[in-house]
Amino acid sequence: MEGIEHTTVEANGIKIHIAEKGEGPVILFLHGFPELWYTWRHQIQALASLGYRAVAPDLRGHGDSDAPADGTCYTSLHVVGDIIGVVDAIGADQVFVVGHDWGAYMAWYLCLYRPDRVKALVNLSVPFSPRNPRRKPLDSLSALFGDDYYICRFQEPGVIETEFGEIGVDRVLKHFLTYHDPSPLLLPKGKKAFGDDPATPIALPSWLSEEEVHYYTSKYKKTGFTGGLNYYRSLDRNWELTASFTGCQIKVPTKFIVGDQDLTYNAPTKEFIQSGGLKKFVPLLEDVAVMEGVGHFIHEEKPDEINQHIYNFFRNF
Repeated sequence: MEGIEHTTVEANGIKIHIAEKGEGPVILFLHGFPELWYTWRHQIQALASLGYRAVAPDLRGHGDSDAPADGTCYTSLHVVGDIIGVVDAIGADQVFVVGHDWGAYMAWYLCLYRPDRVKALVNLSVPFSPRNPRRKPLDSLSALFGDDYYICRFQEPGVIETEFGEIGVDRVLKHFLTYHDPSPLLLPKGKKAFGDDPATPIALPSWLSEEEVHYYTSKYKKTGFTGGLNYYRSLDRNWELTASFTGCQIKVPTKFIVGDQDLTYNAPTKEFIQSGGLKKFVPLLEDVAVMEGVGHFIHEEKPDEINQHIYNFFRNF
């Protein structure tokens, strides 16, 4: 894409690929699954044109960054270590941060562990989830949604990768990127993931082209999905490692944005936000924007609106 520079930096003992454009205060964009730096293509161009240095890494396990073979190396401590390494490598003392999906999850942990490095935060789709000292995350998810819930189905190494391999990388990515349903995503055991019928074409929405899907496909064909899936497989390990943070607050100025058709919103999340739970644990939360009719990949579906939200919030600092 025009004007975007690609470099590789050493961070936390591994190589991290970053894409960047622009000059000025740094905005660090953190992607989710199944995404890459490329998920921020609209934001990079827009925020660079507005006077910011937009920097988007491929997180460990994704794209052109290293993917450690040890599945236990994908905890929040590892990933936040990478992020701090990237911030150091680009010569920034403090950065603005924008996260989506797993990128939002890691951005919350970044603000929990190292609030001194973050000026302000805009997080998309995934709210902060305070640690429940009485029950591990996977036990809670299984109790809420059953063992066919996609996060539960991702846990056993190799199983879902085999199913995805039978479907094909391109179709798997299209299934994820076009998912626009507020109900929980279930992948029943004993059936092909997504109930896939290879004879049925997957229609793309107006905001996603075949060319854009092809970029994702070209990278995931090289890496496979295991790196990204290891984040899900680290949920309980993160819980074990963060016992000392039970009850801690996120003390960084924050804006949270979510679509009302996002599966992450239509769970206990909506009640948590509306009842003041998010504000309780994120006391510097300045705004929550719920976008009507918008799904999970909110920054791709409504890039102009998200760009404006980011700019209007960060310009205050």
